[in-house]
Amino acid sequence: MPTKIPVIDLFAGPGGLGEGFSAFSRGADRHGFDVRLSIEMDSVAHRTLLLRKFFRSFDEPPDAYWEYVAGRLPQEELFSRYPTHFEAARGRAWQAELGRKNKGVVTRRIGQALRGASTWVLIGGPPCQAYSLVGRSRMQSRTNPGFESDHRHFLYREYLRIVARHRPPVFLMENVKGLLSATHGGQKIFHRILSDLHEPGRALKIDGRTTQLRYRLYPVGQTAQGSLIAGADFIPDPHSLVVRSEDFGIPQARHRVFVLGIREDLDVRAGLLQRSDTVHVEDVIDDLPRIRSTLSREQDSEEAWRDAIAEVRQQTWFRSPDSPELHGAAREATTALGSIACTRLDAGAPWQPWTARPRRLAPWYRRGCRGLSNHEARGHMRSDLHRYFFAACFARANGRSPTLEDFPPELMPDHRNVEQGRRGEMFGDRFRVQLAGHTSTTVTSHISKDGHYFIHYDPTQCRSLTVREAARLQTFPDSYHFEGPRTEQYHQVGNAVPPRLARQIAGIVYDVLEKAVKN
Repeated sequence: MPTKIPVIDLFAGPGGLGEGFSAFSRGADRHGFDVRLSIEMDSVAHRTLLLRKFFRSFDEPPDAYWEYVAGRLPQEELFSRYPTHFEAARGRAWQAELGRKNKGVVTRRIGQALRGASTWVLIGGPPCQAYSLVGRSRMQSRTNPGFESDHRHFLYREYLRIVARHRPPVFLMENVKGLLSATHGGQKIFHRILSDLHEPGRALKIDGRTTQLRYRLYPVGQTAQGSLIAGADFIPDPHSLVVRSEDFGIPQARHRVFVLGIREDLDVRAGLLQRSDTVHVEDVIDDLPRIRSTLSREQDSEEAWRDAIAEVRQQTWFRSPDSPELHGAAREATTALGSIACTRLDAGAPWQPWTARPRRLAPWYRRGCRGLSNHEARGHMRSDLHRYFFAACFARANGRSPTLEDFPPELMPDHRNVEQGRRGEMFGDRFRVQLAGHTSTTVTSHISKDGHYFIHYDPTQCRSLTVREAARLQTFPDSYHFEGPRTEQYHQVGNAVPPRLARQIAGIVYDVLEKAVKN
């Protein structure tokens, strides 16, 4: 068995799944995985991926890398100083759109990366917008009659084609939980996907040897040991494929589908993830620099920001709270306003020196990192600052995030469906505080749109989460720098697989291949 097992990563995004496999090692000889090719279509996510490949091409990144992340060195200068490392990174991070790129070119690139290896792994998952519950509700509207024909329903067939063509001993496919209930033409999509993954050659109507190619499909997070999803007899049990990240030491309630396929000629079964202690939001972000939001749509300054928040003193919920829960919120608000008045905060920075460590998972987050990037607050309208401040104070006092039903009338947003939200019919939690002593809710790509669902639990900072805080909840190491405008950074983080979860799954895959080689 090779010291480093080759990995091909499809639909790689910024590289969360691949990062987990790259981070896995076992034994004194550091046996593990070598992610030789990551394919991603989005240009900004590809830039992040390329930079991470460059970072990992060194045993220890040079000073110039940190100079670039800090904004003191152009990227062209960084790459030109280390041309060998840059070329190695560029060979491993390929910007290409599967399904539109010439299939022969894709086949050659994968073959070149594998270099004849017979023991290797295929990982990745097709884009999920057409499967996500929120995405589907939008796409199935009358304004989008093309939902049924959206090509993203069938991007998994590109994954399937690569499985059939290259016959990996093991593959891992990841996708959103909404895939379980998605339908096409009145039929459940996921049942078809499982059937196709079980027999990829037959699904693609490929003649000859490939038609006989079959995979046994396993869950990785189920409690029942070694439960088979598809084998000699196809037995679909889709819900057992859902992995609840919070059960495995990830500070986020992220539920995703993982399908582990083992080629049928390999006489080995898959193990399962081992449960671990719960990690809370404050365990992984409370050490980060305290920063304030900025004022949007008006002139910003620290004084103006303080004055804007202090306006809540004139609001009815603060002056005359009419319920025990509002009394608690007003009490917390009084304390927070006093702290804001005597504390100086800036709005963060794209890069800052930082040596503090989180109370949990510190070696994972801080190893080899010289500072902190992507930790700057975005701006919020004055009216939203009032809502964020109220929500954080309410949550601190009552141990839960308020719903619209809890909001005082003066803080109600001017939205068409606000009354439905107040009745709990839809989007009643549109202003959601990430509670300090709990795992976070799912970090989604929607965080790139606004911060309403991702309000920081500390009312004295009065803001939504930064990119770095979202990345911490996703378990990206602090050395992982996200490229592009801040909106794109949020988008990348929200779409990624938590690397620390991926590392645990990599351990299961490694055990499978080790047993297969011994047999």
